[in-house]
Formats: sequence, structure tokens, C-alpha cells
Amino acid sequence: MRPYATFSIVAFDPARQEWGVAVASKFLAAGAVVPWARAGAGAVATQSYANTRFGPEGLARMAEGLSAEETLAALLSEDPEREKRQVGLVDRQGRAAAFTGSECLPWAGHRVGEGFCCQGNLLVDERTLEAMAETFVKTSGELADRLAAALLAGDRAGGDRRGRQSAAILVVREGGGYGGFNDRYMDLRVDDDPDPVVKLKDLVELHHLYFGVSRPEDLLPIDEALAREIQQLLRRAGYYSGEITGVYDEATRRALETLFGIENLEERWQTGDRIDRVAWAFLRRRFGFAEGG
Repeated sequence: MRPYATFSIVAFDPARQEWGVAVASKFLAAGAVVPWARAGAGAVATQSYANTRFGPEGLARMAEGLSAEETLAALLSEDPEREKRQVGLVDRQGRAAAFTGSECLPWAGHRVGEGFCCQGNLLVDERTLEAMAETFVKTSGELADRLAAALLAGDRAGGDRRGRQSAAILVVREGGGYGGFNDRYMDLRVDDDPDPVVKLKDLVELHHLYFGVSRPEDLLPIDEALAREIQQLLRRAGYYSGEITGVYDEATRRALETLFGIENLEERWQTGDRIDRVAWAFLRRRFGFAEGG
């Protein structure tokens, strides 16, 4: 069995009722092994000769009401090779617990804070975990942004002493998945890249673009000037062949809705005479319209 060297953070956001894990490693597709989470139960990161049973079994125990500490103790008691393992958990109430076995390859350790824990092995030194914990606490925004920021801070502070290869982020909340059909709000992976944590942070931003909820302050009224520009953009994109009238008529609306769907922006589509500012800015860049022009 290969040693699973990595660094990760497991955390809970009580305001949004989200649980999440972010992980990076000099290992192919760390996101396929390390992160586990279930809305209403908790989250688990399992690494260092990773025992992948810790994921589903840990979530099942926490879903039944066991605390992170109780779950951790139960998992370790059933594993004869526990001293090779490293694991971090946060339960459904946000209580965190972590374990670093005595046989984990150095530098190895963990940090437990309020609502989160950081853990890593085969690291350059302890500064990786210190940077992650400090950044997570100081960063504002939703859980995914805080996890991504913490992971990047750990990466830049040293990270895996063998180098970089993969990174992943998993965030769950009840009904948080696409269309509200499951709890997987964000499930992003960079499986093989020379700078995977930076790439992952970019993917988080793209996720916000495609699946973020339109805020009232980001809804632009479509006046004559904006309608004219919409028609010009639609013509350039090949979805509108009518006159440039500055009237947001049914033909223009249908063409714009089609373009939103083609560009995977349907979550930001508005049915009235307004347009999402974030989506519109993306479309302007996408089809070569000058900033501010």
C-alpha cells in the first residue's frame, strides 16, 4: 500500500448548514479518496495509507448522533493499522476531532479549531497547517471560499514536501446540489496539474458563476441602451438576426434565453425585464465586448 501524503481541512458552516473538505496532495486524484461529506451528518478527510472505510462509516456514525470524538474513537478501535492513519472529522453540530498516527511520515500533525480541523503528513513543516488554520479563521464568505483560501495558504506555506499534483473540494448542504435533487453543492477536482490548488480556486469561481444565486443588487433593468447591446451581442454570437432596435421584445428574449442555456448560465436566468449582472459580464467577455464599453 502506498503512503497517502496530503494536507486537508474539514469544516462546518452553521449559518448555511454546510459541511466541507478541501484537500491537496502529490498524488493522482486525491479527491477520489480523501473527502467525504453528507448533509446533516458531517464531513471526513481520510489520508496517510488512507482507510477509505473511515469515510462512509464515519458519516453513518455521525448521522446516528455520535460526536466527532466518539466516531473517531470507534473508527480507530476497529483498525489494526491505525498508527499509519491520519483522519479529520467534523460532526453535524460542528464539533471537530483529528488523529495523526505515530507511523505517519514526517512532518505530520493536525490542528483542531472551532468548527474545523487541519491535518497533513509528509509536509515540509508545521507552517502548512498553521497557515491553513489562520487563513480559514480570518477569511469571510461562504464555506467553499474559506476552504479554498485555506488550502491555497497551506500550499504556499510549504504543502506536500514531494511537490504538487492534485486538489479537490467537496461541500454539501441539504438540497444544495444542481436543481436541488441532492446535497452535493460543490464537488470539484483537479486530478493532475502542476499547480492544482490555484486551478481549484479558479474552478470554485466558475462554480459561483454557473450555479450562484442571483442577488437582488446584481439584477440590471434592461433599458433601451442595454437592450441594444444585448441584441448586438446576440447577433455577434449568432443567435439573433433581427434589427438592432433597443427594444427587449420576445425575439430578443428568446435568443438571450437560448444563449444562457448554451453557456450553462440557466441558474442565473431572469424571466422579467432584468438580467443578472454577473452573467452579463461573463457574456460580454466571452464575445469580445470591451470592458465598460
